[in-house]
Amino acid sequence: MELHKLLIDNSEEILKDACQSLQRAKLKHYDCSAETENRKRLEKLLDLTAECIKHKKLFAMVSYMEETASQRFYAGFDYSEVHSAINVLEETIWKKINSSLDPNQIGEALGLVSTVLGAAKESLARTYISLATKTKAPTLDLNAMFGRK
Repeated sequence: MELHKLLIDNSEEILKDACQSLQRAKLKHYDCSAETENRKRLEKLLDLTAECIKHKKLFAMVSYMEETASQRFYAGFDYSEVHSAINVLEETIWKKINSSLDPNQIGEALGLVSTVLGAAKESLARTYISLATKTKAPTLDLNAMFGRK
């Protein structure tokens, strides 16, 4: 099965598990948000992860995380809270991959998910640093990870 299809076809289960993990993480601003709002946030992140994997392009994720980081920064979210929320989704996806794919497919699948969500976390960090210091932080060139020049 193609990885992006696995993520979309199992999105309800992934989101349910990720929302439960997010509640257990006890993140101040996420605890204050409605469960439906947190689910929508995770759903958008999951959809973008599947899209980026399908098209082997990171732009949509990087752009989304720049916007999200700015919104969360000005709303008073600590960087670690948003980073932890991404980690919660990533770990939930890893569990689904490990339980659904043949062993010979797992390495590539985990690599793709980690690359996409790693780009999200890098964009998040870069944006937070830029906002906190009022300077533009440099980006990493992750195109080589996808075989692009």
